[in-house]
Amino acid sequence: MPTYVLLATLSPQGAYNLSLAPERLIEVNREVEALGGRVLRQWGLIGQFDFLSILEAPDSEAVSRISAELSARGSSHIEAYTAIPVEELIAETGFGPGIG
Repeated sequence: MPTYVLLATLSPQGAYNLSLAPERLIEVNREVEALGGRVLRQWGLIGQFDFLSILEAPDSEAVSRISAELSARGSSHIEAYTAIPVEELIAETGFGPGIG
């Protein structure tokens, strides 16, 4: 299944909600599964984004639905990116020796 990177920034309300119920992070991961994805790993971040999640999902449309559903709640803003294994990138693009 394809892999995706989700970067989330909490809204002030989302940060407040999380301070009251930190276990909400785990509940959201279960909701992602109900929407067709699976959270493989997740980290809290210091900087521009608050969380980084690595997801598996059947396709980009599923990730778009997941991102839209979570963002629509008003607790966070999510950016989603497709993660392409380097081996596949090299094979598909022809990157490698002899280029240039």
